[in-house]
Amino acid sequence: MHAMKVTLKLYASLTRYLPPGSGRHEAELDVAEGTTPAAIIDRYKLPLELTHLVFINGVFVDRESRDETELRDGDQLAIFPPVAGG
Repeated sequence: MHAMKVTLKLYASLTRYLPPGSGRHEAELDVAEGTTPAAIIDRYKLPLELTHLVFINGVFVDRESRDETELRDGDQLAIFPPVAGG
């Protein structure tokens, strides 16, 4: 297994969970092959109720697929909390 680079992008109230030294909304992570969005959510202790929308490279990943979908080298993982609107 080799390490891969994945960009984690967190928005709104989730930005405070980014690792220290991150950019405004994102951090570059070194992850192992086979890492899933659920593993990243767990690693950075993101509250599950705030991980409303999850996208890999702009493609929506539903809650049931977050444990099964493996990230690839160079992927961008974006996570949004629930957004109130009207």
